[in-house]
Amino acid sequence: MKQIIYGADLRRMIISAAANIEIHKQQLNDLNVFPVPDGDTGTNMGMTIAAARRELENLPDDCTVGTAAHTAASAMLRGARGNSGVILSLLFRGLSKALKGHETADAATFAAAMQEGVSAAYKAVMKPAEGTVLTVSRLAAKRAVDVVAEGETDVERVLEESIREGYEAL
Repeated sequence: MKQIIYGADLRRMIISAAANIEIHKQQLNDLNVFPVPDGDTGTNMGMTIAAARRELENLPDDCTVGTAAHTAASAMLRGARGNSGVILSLLFRGLSKALKGHETADAATFAAAMQEGVSAAYKAVMKPAEGTVLTVSRLAAKRAVDVVAEGETDVERVLEESIREGYEAL
């Protein structure tokens, strides 16, 4: 059971996500059918999160969760490629905004930060289309918030439920 996410945890989570996107890049490219089937979603998301990975690898283990989130969001904004990369950077910009000044994050704080990320992404897209990464992100974040509202305090359980919901939405 994990009650708290530390900066080093968030740093490792994002670095791991970058590796997973790289491994599954072609599968993500194959999912790309809207607005046009240009097959570059995985490539663009991979390049975007790789920018964050490079900067996060230089952060010390004792960084705060706010610092890790800010570093990732800033790097993703500068390294964003394509629509999917821009949306990914916006999700992290909102997450970073919600975690600003936090040393650590408990399940409720992190779920709320996920929700803030979704809000930032939806606000920035002129005509948000359902059935896209926005939908998957929205439903995953909503599940995290709902699981916390049901009384769950284990961050790992909240994230597991959020990921499960994301897969279902996908």
